[in-house]
Amino acid sequence: MAEYPNKNEKTKYKLADSIKNCMKIKPVDKITVQNIVDGCQMTRQTFYRNFKDKYDLINWYFDKLVLESFAQIGVDKTICQSLSEKFQFIQKESVFFTGAFRSDDYNSLKEHDFELIMGFYTDLLIRRRQEPLSNEIEFLLEMYCRGSVYMTVKWVLSGMQKTPQDMAKTLVEAMPPKLSAVFEEANLV
Repeated sequence: MAEYPNKNEKTKYKLADSIKNCMKIKPVDKITVQNIVDGCQMTRQTFYRNFKDKYDLINWYFDKLVLESFAQIGVDKTICQSLSEKFQFIQKESVFFTGAFRSDDYNSLKEHDFELIMGFYTDLLIRRRQEPLSNEIEFLLEMYCRGSVYMTVKWVLSGMQKTPQDMAKTLVEAMPPKLSAVFEEANLV
């Protein structure tokens, strides 16, 4: 287990470890908050002080795993390198991600992943180019992000046959040409 910066983080990681253990035996949609807190000897009150529901916990853990690699895009890593790291994290935590991506709840990881990458890429492009995205580029970015999440889920649920590096390369190559040109202009690919 990693070092935790504070007690609140430690509690959140314990809850994440517990839901990961629950995912080994039950689908996410069948796991209850009581199952999670029983697995780490905590109370429901402690859970609800930290998360609004189990999907919030899943999304928080996903953010912890993925955001670190994405923070380096355009700094010292390309999109392809950061996606490769993301897929390595997913592969390392395959039980968690397989269970999380099977859920179709309104607050599911699929929707969270889309919102996270759409927001991240939008903010990054605006910051790098110092201008808002055109409607056309925003449309292409949304379509690309939705497709990327769909293909990520498909990769995870079909047993992760491609390597993380091949998966990242495939997603970057699938970028629509006009969108790819914007990413190149911003020195991100």
